[in-house]
Amino acid sequence: MVCLVTGSSRGLGKAVAFAFGKDGYRVAVHYRERKEAAEEVASMINESAVFQADVGNIKEVKAMIDGVISLWGRVDLLINNAGITKEALLIKTSEEEFDDILNTNLKGPFNLIRAAAPHMMKRKSGHIINISSYAGLKGRAGLSAYAASKAGLVGLTKTAARELAGYNIMVNAVLPGYMLTDMGVDANEKARERALHDSLIKEFTEKERVAEFVCALTRMKGVTGQVFNLDSRVI
Repeated sequence: MVCLVTGSSRGLGKAVAFAFGKDGYRVAVHYRERKEAAEEVASMINESAVFQADVGNIKEVKAMIDGVISLWGRVDLLINNAGITKEALLIKTSEEEFDDILNTNLKGPFNLIRAAAPHMMKRKSGHIINISSYAGLKGRAGLSAYAASKAGLVGLTKTAARELAGYNIMVNAVLPGYMLTDMGVDANEKARERALHDSLIKEFTEKERVAEFVCALTRMKGVTGQVFNLDSRVI
């Protein structure tokens, strides 16, 4: 079984790549700029390979999928984890910043699904998990582009699930909760305090727990088109 995890050179993607590697999967470790970090991740997984691509560029995405197929002959699982953000009020967010965030966070998964799904359709089997966000459902001041991209990803998930169900391809979204990864740590202190305040159990989410859930979800049959909130903040 082959799993492709985008944005797996660090953070949640790295934890997910390790989890699938531990489960015996061949793991395609993706990066855009952090080659050395991606190679380090791959070196700690029994059977893995490193692939570079800008997920917002369909040509690069197709080349990456072709590389995975050429190496292993299949792609069974796609974890769309790559994402970026930038904090700024809506009226102070530039068009370029908005486009960059949507290009990675929403167009990226669209490109990946377009490129990987045909291979899954031929095998009549597959699972796609899109990493969305609590902000995509609730919104958050200062994250207009990020929240919009993650909300769009929920819509993309539900639509892809409807279109691919006939091929036995499951498509789900996961809201991992507030994690102290690089993105979470880089957020302003007020955002972290608000996330903790809204948490019913007053804890941040551990990325390893999210990775375990993602692995477990891909083993489940007949579950598709769902959005799983791995947080104690009430939606």
